[in-house]
Amino acid sequence: MLASAFLLGLALVSPVVARTLQGTPGMPAITERTKASGGALSPERAALRMKVAELDLEIFPETRRIKGVATLTLANSTALDRLLIDLDRNFTVSAISIDGKPLAKGAWTNPEGALAITLPARAAEGGTIVARITYEGEPHVAVRAPWDDGFVWSEVNGQPWLATTGQGYGCDLFWPCLDFPQGEIGKMTMRITVPKGLSAPANGKLLGVDRLSDGRTRWNWESGSINPYLVALSVGPYTEIKSAYKSRFGNTFPMHYWHVTGRDQQAAGLFAEFAPTIDFFEALIGPYPFPNEKLGVVETPYLGMEHQTINAYGNNYRKDETGFDWLFHHELAHEWFGNQMTAADWDDFWLHEGYGQYMQPLYGLWREGEARYATMMDAQRQNILNRAPIVSGRARTSNDVYELDLGGPGQDIYYKGAWVLHTLRNTIGDDAFFQVTRRIVYGRPDPKPGNFEPRFATTDEFVTLVREVTGRDYSWFFDVYLRQAALPELVETREGNRLTLTWKAPDGIPFPLPVEVQVGGKVRLLPMTGGTATLDIPAGAHIVVDPMARLLKRSAAIEAMQAQRVGG
Repeated sequence: MLASAFLLGLALVSPVVARTLQGTPGMPAITERTKASGGALSPERAALRMKVAELDLEIFPETRRIKGVATLTLANSTALDRLLIDLDRNFTVSAISIDGKPLAKGAWTNPEGALAITLPARAAEGGTIVARITYEGEPHVAVRAPWDDGFVWSEVNGQPWLATTGQGYGCDLFWPCLDFPQGEIGKMTMRITVPKGLSAPANGKLLGVDRLSDGRTRWNWESGSINPYLVALSVGPYTEIKSAYKSRFGNTFPMHYWHVTGRDQQAAGLFAEFAPTIDFFEALIGPYPFPNEKLGVVETPYLGMEHQTINAYGNNYRKDETGFDWLFHHELAHEWFGNQMTAADWDDFWLHEGYGQYMQPLYGLWREGEARYATMMDAQRQNILNRAPIVSGRARTSNDVYELDLGGPGQDIYYKGAWVLHTLRNTIGDDAFFQVTRRIVYGRPDPKPGNFEPRFATTDEFVTLVREVTGRDYSWFFDVYLRQAALPELVETREGNRLTLTWKAPDGIPFPLPVEVQVGGKVRLLPMTGGTATLDIPAGAHIVVDPMARLLKRSAAIEAMQAQRVGG
């Protein structure tokens, strides 16, 4: 997802493109249950895993409705008398069968968005259940995508244009699923039927396009392991650009970009960024995770979102002073941080967004050097709010984390997360930092095409990896930066020719973070053993503490600036 500081709204449109949003945002209304993705799970839900999902969808833009048949193959780790499947109650479920046997109409209910299906017989522990669910209705319309979720119905060049986004509210906005991070699907097929003249790029590998007798087309897609919130629909009058990418790891995979017809020149410019950006990620992190499917991007009528192998892009081809498109880069980062490596619980959300945000300054460093990196890090530093800890230590929903009003860290999972990674890299060094990064992403230190699979990760695993790679315990580092809201303060005391530096961390937590000090043009690294250090300073010498801004610490200047913003 995108950081809330980038509230750029819907992408502006070139003169050759005209579009008008249709439908009433926020309608039909959804329940609090449907708005919640993840969080604490009941034993019945926690027992289920989605082995296979087959989704047949028909899209009707003129009435803003969809019809669907979902065939779900579920593994259950405990005996069950019923299934609890997530699905917005605004959809009418007309038929359900279990293991091929139709159920009577009264065998299911869905008052709040948790579709409860009474099984015809008790399912034994360790078994497999195949549920076929037929449904239709008017899906919820996003109010302000992608910062809230649902369908975005639009028009472009007089033709329908639509897309979905579901990270906050979840997959149940348009299909029956397990709406929590570990509800990941082992294999998914989608057959999407759309009106004549429209394309339907989606997740995974295209198996073929069927042309139906009434002029409509059916797009058939298949993907491997995929998290439910990453499943997405995009339908519109698209032109496709494609080519093969030759990886530095020796393999070749397809790159695709579906853009609005008529914007060929702008689209070609963005497509030219694909290869160098992939090379950056492969050089710094490791192999592109989904080479057997594709690297795909689709232009959407909202700003953007990571969707595995089909990232949503709606930034209107804007570049800033960095010379590259931050939106494209940020969403592509999530193929590694979010799609290959997925947070086991939304409480670990910062592993997605902190890394996703940090990759843009690292790309600036890769392209232009330290000055660009420092400038981009400084811009991010101004947006850190410190209102709540990044990690709470309990199961949370996506919105619990993302919304400040719900007591979550909000945009700090982006900016503070990026600065925590910046500080960690400058503390343990590049070699150790990128070893940790590769291991949290791939589950191994030596990723190569074909020797890894998508995985779940936690904050605790990340802390353990730092200890294993460095041989030192950095729990104190993460206890302060991730599990406390306030930043550590570096207190400077000058007495005569002696300078004393002391870390003051929240709740008195010991904080022995080394600090650089520049004295008379020379830089020294103080170990800060016990959280303090004293340095003799020659008379008249000029002193700069942390001269390269390598450390995340409290700043009175930034706090004053933020207070002025609030006060107007």
